Amino acid sequence: MTSTPSANRTTAGVLFGVTSSVAFGAGGPFAKALIAAGFSPLQAVWVRLIGTVVVLVALCLVLRRPGQLAMMVRNKWQILLYGIVAVAACQSLYFVAASRLPVGIAILLEFTGPVLVVAWEKLVRHAHVARESTIGVGVAMLGLAVVVQIWAGLHLDAIGIAAGLGAAAGNATFFLLIDRLRDSVDPLTLTTGGMAVGMVVLTPLAAPWSAPWHILGHSVPLGSHQVPGWALAVFIVLISTVLSYLTGAAAIQRLSAPVAAGLAYVEPASATVIAWATLGERLSPTQIAGGAIVLAGAFLAQRGIGQSTRSEGESTPSILGTTVTTEALIR
Repeated sequence: MTSTPSANRTTAGVLFGVTSSVAFGAGGPFAKALIAAGFSPLQAVWVRLIGTVVVLVALCLVLRRPGQLAMMVRNKWQILLYGIVAVAACQSLYFVAASRLPVGIAILLEFTGPVLVVAWEKLVRHAHVARESTIGVGVAMLGLAVVVQIWAGLHLDAIGIAAGLGAAAGNATFFLLIDRLRDSVDPLTLTTGGMAVGMVVLTPLAAPWSAPWHILGHSVPLGSHQVPGWALAVFIVLISTVLSYLTGAAAIQRLSAPVAAGLAYVEPASATVIAWATLGERLSPTQIAGGAIVLAGAFLAQRGIGQSTRSEGESTPSILGTTVTTEALIR
């Protein structure tokens, strides 16, 4: 029996989606190794951004899509906000969190972004929010309390927790901006513009001229192994950013938006496993259970947002429909 083209397309979409999630999840441990070797979190983010901008600008030139520059000019203020908050702030805070917490917990904190979107919609915009989203918020908050072991008086590093929640706020901003810009700017143009803005904004803060660039020419500890510093930087740019974006875009083209977005929840699990394999980081059984609760709650919250959007008569599930295509690039 031969498989149908539809089945082949679905299988390819799932493989692309899982590849995208694993590729992004792998970036945290490699960035943490680069930071431990001497780069500051902001400098590590700047390395990621400059490399990604170079690759994406080259891709834009190769594809030669008409009207890309005009799109950026028409939406310059939104792209500016996107680059400052959803790229520069979100990535920087995530790297700070990953440098002070186990990578798995840092990415779990960032994955509470959909929960903050629900809060914004309900408390600020006073919009209708599906009951599923409200339940998801409560579940995620319960899981978060378990992860940080709140009964022990915040067992984890307080600055790391604050940075992780700040990254979640940047992630939520991403969702809200994508929702506004979905019909105005294509994902490649938006991501390229946002990355460029983020790079420029971070330049005076990261002070790349004072970064320990010599580290890239030496071996850097990655757990019990020694890896060339340049290999870490190349991996963060090409694998955990560019490859993650391209395979994510391929996934969304082959799957329904909710299914493709659901595959993004492979990221925290893959980041935790890769951090264990490369850095020897281990989470307690309680934290693993809390992490599963956080993911379940965030998934419910995000799923509810998509249902609310569809019930209002929009042609596409705006937030879910763009999650996998560009989210991995901004976290």
